[in-house]
Amino acid sequence: AGGPELPAVSVSGKNTTMDKRYDTMNTQFLPVSQSDMRARGWEEYDFLLITGDAYVDHPSFGPAIIARVLEAEGYRVAVLAQPDWKGPAAFASLGRPRLGVLISAGNIDSMVAHYTVAKKRRHDDAYSPGNRPGLRPDRATIVYANRIREVFGDIPVVIGGLEASLRRFAHYDYWEDKVRRSILFDAQADLLVYGMGETATREIAGRLASGTPISEITDVRGTCFAARDPGACAYPMVEVPSFESVSSDKRAYARANMTEYNEHDPIVGKAILQRHGRELLVCNPPAMPLTTEELDRVFELPYVREPHPMYDQMGGVPAIEEVRFSVIHNRGCFGACNFCSLAFHQGRIISSRSHESVVREVTELTRHPGFKGYIHDVGGPTANFRRPACKKQLKAGLCKNRACISPETCPNVDADHTDYLMLLRKLREIPGVKKVFIRSGIRFDYMMKDQSGEFFAELVKYHVSGQLKVAPEHCVNGVLDEMGKPHVEVYEKFRQKYERLNQKYGKEQYLVPYLMSSHPGCTLDDAVRLAEWLNKSGRQPEQVQDFYPTPGTLSTCMYHTGLDPRTMAAVYVPTDAHDKAMQRALMQWKRPEKRPLVLEALRRTHREDLIGYGRECLLRPNRPAAGSRPQSGGARPAGKPQDQKLKQRGKRVEHNDVQPKRKAGWAKPKARKNAKPGKGRR
Repeated sequence: AGGPELPAVSVSGKNTTMDKRYDTMNTQFLPVSQSDMRARGWEEYDFLLITGDAYVDHPSFGPAIIARVLEAEGYRVAVLAQPDWKGPAAFASLGRPRLGVLISAGNIDSMVAHYTVAKKRRHDDAYSPGNRPGLRPDRATIVYANRIREVFGDIPVVIGGLEASLRRFAHYDYWEDKVRRSILFDAQADLLVYGMGETATREIAGRLASGTPISEITDVRGTCFAARDPGACAYPMVEVPSFESVSSDKRAYARANMTEYNEHDPIVGKAILQRHGRELLVCNPPAMPLTTEELDRVFELPYVREPHPMYDQMGGVPAIEEVRFSVIHNRGCFGACNFCSLAFHQGRIISSRSHESVVREVTELTRHPGFKGYIHDVGGPTANFRRPACKKQLKAGLCKNRACISPETCPNVDADHTDYLMLLRKLREIPGVKKVFIRSGIRFDYMMKDQSGEFFAELVKYHVSGQLKVAPEHCVNGVLDEMGKPHVEVYEKFRQKYERLNQKYGKEQYLVPYLMSSHPGCTLDDAVRLAEWLNKSGRQPEQVQDFYPTPGTLSTCMYHTGLDPRTMAAVYVPTDAHDKAMQRALMQWKRPEKRPLVLEALRRTHREDLIGYGRECLLRPNRPAAGSRPQSGGARPAGKPQDQKLKQRGKRVEHNDVQPKRKAGWAKPKARKNAKPGKGRR
């Protein structure tokens, strides 16, 4: 419930035992029990940090970063991971902290962690020991905060993390299909920290330690608080429609959402006020992005980089496997995909680590007993962003109502990849490193604006692990405009260049495109066009992603209101479950179980021309029943000339509506060696 009573111990991971020689990092976890605190000689501690994830002391986990940042400032921090929320006992298990309680639902929104886009309960949770589901509550931030109030009364409570950050304003909640008020009020918290939070958390901690009441901490950037008087705000401000207005008026919701998005600018952004009944939500302007020196310091704190050993007998924590031998080198994203929460959380201004810091981290990874010579990723929100989109951003802020690289790249964007290229070259030269891969998202339209092409060439030569994942998302430009993605012609040019480079360097590497169905603006006709495009490319995705309306994004605003908040124009929104199922099935039209849905979709859109035997067709016609004769001039007979010969030889004859399975990727299969013209092909 409150973490088992374990002494402070050395680290052991899920698949790797850390030997005594692996002492380049601090192998001491933060306390998770009173016995841990006694082992450190603590009679009291300063902050209790509660997280909805298992305790993984790694810089890819937000709660671990905040805990280590506070520790570096001299505070005593204890961690309560996935407490039993069904009663108050677990929340009192570590005793009352001296200064306050910090609460995060974990690395992702607890509702997304629990439910699929179809609102079905998930069967696993990679952020929990043994992949076990159900170890955190729905709306974890609210539940944890209310339990803390029950146990400790008026203690300072600060909520943060992705769940709190994206729900800081009145927001549409997909799971309840209604607008909920700011999470600050439902959690009964004193302060809400949004964004990455290191700067705001340090400042709050310093004020509390100096004796400042939490009610007087109202001017910290990157925080929200409740007030009765607008005069409590210390910054220039703008007011958006109230919770009551956005709950009943969808146009008001869209206007509020666009203002909230535009003011998320640390350079020129204003404070935002939103009334909730008699109370007033005050959202101070965002904190400034960390400088390179500050970001280096955060990532070089003494993380153990492993799950706590109390999870060893439970199967470990699966989420560590993707990041154990990966490195984050940047933050922020100016890609401005409308369905992505990054712009509303990390912001659109890029900050990056120094080469020296990343090299030190990779060098330390090579000493890990489980290291096999492969750095799985050198990335971040978008791997190939190392600098702000343009010099203007750092002085004049972000351009309102305009994206940097979609649908067309702004002429002011600096797409030079030299700095990233130099970093990758240094990492490849580290003794013990065999390969350095890039598996985070690559923004291909940004790459295509780099005039030198040097980075593209080295990406293909050295940094692709068989498959390169990119995200065209769709092929219909009208849909891509609603997504905030570049037009498909840009992707096609990228794909062609990628194939040419693979041929040049003798590589057999493929593109794996991320595609999305049922995004606002995508009609059933658009979904058919996407299936046609995939068919011509010889590619069928193995997995399909439905649009998931998560709080705070512009696309979620479109889903809820039927309006594009950028223009206030009406947008078609696929909401019917059966229509969404047809869009999803069209992306996997070869699967036999999808045939009824694909057939229905083609008939609804009057695209029966895609049912036939031509290469452009998605489905074969229905075959006549056994023993029946085809009508004259009708469909082609089900049997093939060679079938009778095969039957005579006693061999089984199988017919299938799907085309022969091809390797994942866009490239065509290679011809057999020494094959004679006209042989071996039918």
